This record gives sequence, C-alpha cells and structure tokens, in this order.
Amino acid sequence: MSSSNKRQTYVAGEVSMYDMVHQMRTRVITSPSFSGEKILGAILFENTMDREIEGLLTGQYLWEKKGIIPFIKCDKGLADLEKGVQLLKPMPQLDDLLKKSVSKHMFGTKMRSVIKLANAEGIKAIVDQQFAVGKQIVAAGLCPILEPEVDITSAEKEGIEDILKAELLKGLDALDETENVMIKLSLPTKVNLYKELIAHPRCVRVVALSGGYPRDKANEILSKQEGMIASFSRALMEGLAYEQEQSDFDKTLDLAVDSIYQASKAP
Repeated sequence: MSSSNKRQTYVAGEVSMYDMVHQMRTRVITSPSFSGEKILGAILFENTMDREIEGLLTGQYLWEKKGIIPFIKCDKGLADLEKGVQLLKPMPQLDDLLKKSVSKHMFGTKMRSVIKLANAEGIKAIVDQQFAVGKQIVAAGLCPILEPEVDITSAEKEGIEDILKAELLKGLDALDETENVMIKLSLPTKVNLYKELIAHPRCVRVVALSGGYPRDKANEILSKQEGMIASFSRALMEGLAYEQEQSDFDKTLDLAVDSIYQASKAP
C-alpha cells in the first residue's frame, strides 16, 4: 500500500471514529435522562462543538432543548512532567478557538493540567498558568473552568492539596471584580478542604472530577463536601455501552445522573 493510500485509510478511519463518538454523545445528550433538571453543564470537545444534533449546533441544542450550559475543552494536552507537574501545552490558536466558541453558543471553557508531587514551585507554576490563560478566556467573553487536577494515586496527595488550595486563593484574590472563574478539582482527602474557594466572590463554582474513582466511591466522597458539585465524565458513563438497547441505556444513564445529583446536593 502506498503512503498516500495509507494516509487516506487513516483519515477515513479517524472520521469514522469521530462519527461513532458523536453518535454515542448524541445518544447521551438526547436521552430523556439527560436534562437541565439535574444537570447544569456539559463539557464538549471541539469536534463535538462543531457538529449538530437534530439540526442544531451541539451547544445550541444543549441550551435551547435541554437547559444545559455548554462548555468547550480548550487545552491541547499536557506538557512533559517537570517539578512534579504537567503544565498545559502551548495554545497558539487559543484566540481563534475562543472566537469560534462564542459563535457556537459556548458559555465557557475547560483546561486540564496535572499535579503528581507536592512540589511548591511546580504547583505555583500550574496555578499561575491556569489563571493567566483564564484571564485571556474571560477577556474573550467566556467563563473559564480552571482544572489543576491532583493525581489521586499520588502518595503526596494530601500535601499537594494544601499547597494547591493556598495558591488558588492567591489567584482568586488577584482577580478584579469583572473576572470570575470556575474551578474543577480532584475530590479532596480532607473533608471541606475547599470551602474558602467555594465562598470566594470571584469563584462561580467549585466542581469535582471523579479522577479515576469508581462512581460509588466518588459519590461517597463528594457527598461529604459542602457546596462542591460533580463534574464527572468517566463516572457518569460507567455502565453505558454503544450496543445497549435504548430502554436499558436510558435507565442506566438515569440511575447514574440521579446518584451523582444526590451526592452533589448532600449534605
């Protein structure tokens, strides 16, 4: 097979993969179990944002038909590990993506970096970068979700979280009254560790990622955190399969959504 044919086959396979992924996401979004009654927002990939559901742009469908706020994942992945952290890769085309996101009915963005060790210098660099990019996003008219994820398998998780909280509070304090952000964090080891972040006037919401915990465990930890709500992806999709009958699919999704919703409401 020629290199040209190999490339064509690869591109065709990639398109087919994205088509199947969009079909699965469409099935979730259009399910009666997926609605603004128990879900505030949904985070989309750029490819999903660019596509349509029932003749409407995905973001438009989410808001107009479901009452769910659409966000776009705007980062380009993680840099190599350095000083115990993985910063965001450079995003030279971020301004263009933000303009497109506004035109496609996005309310906000989400960008993920990762912390693996309790290295104060590395954690400060993570937080400084998240807030710097967050300010750029606010200036474009969108609400950023800052996501400095803590690796839940790290032996230094509790120490990481103490340093991270202090740096996040400094970052929030430095914002002016026109700059509001959301923060997405791993579920903390200490109960209610992030209550000062939740109460901060510049913080719209603090949301939790499941971070690799099974849904039942993630819900158990979340239910103890006052004011923290779920932003689960893997835990939400747990038990769902492409080949499921629609009734089973909707029932499985409904149970997942309700359990996460109840954990978000407690205590």
